[in-house]
Amino acid sequence: MRDNSEMPGHLARRFQQIAVAVFLAEVEEAGFDLTPVQYAALAAIRTNPGVDQVTLAGLIAYDRTTITGVVDRLVQKGLLVRHASNRDRRARDLRVTEAGKRTLRGITPAVEAAQRIMLRGLTEKEGAELTRLLRKAIAAGNELSRAPLRETELR
Repeated sequence: MRDNSEMPGHLARRFQQIAVAVFLAEVEEAGFDLTPVQYAALAAIRTNPGVDQVTLAGLIAYDRTTITGVVDRLVQKGLLVRHASNRDRRARDLRVTEAGKRTLRGITPAVEAAQRIMLRGLTEKEGAELTRLLRKAIAAGNELSRAPLRETELR
């Protein structure tokens, strides 16, 4: 049996720990209070204004039952608003507020810096190759996830 430190699952978990720590440090240093999932949700809603929570969960590969808490926190922070959906009266459409748009503009340099720091031990070519291989492995295992990525056509 291989040493745990050589197993892909262990390495993926460790990289995730590092990625979250770096993201939080860079974002906090820039004066923002957002988690990686909150950032992903806010950015996805900006790209897909009027998206509902269930679709949002699929767009960012996040668990449908816990996306509500993420959205609630973004609404409490004044970065999102919810409106009754014209398509489904049970659903709520999500839109980024002006404060949310300012936050996204302001946080972008910190998020980009975090991405560079995560890959700092690699050359640019190695970083691109790691990203390519991660995308390939994730695509092959997407349906095995408890929260698969769903590329949904909106409207």
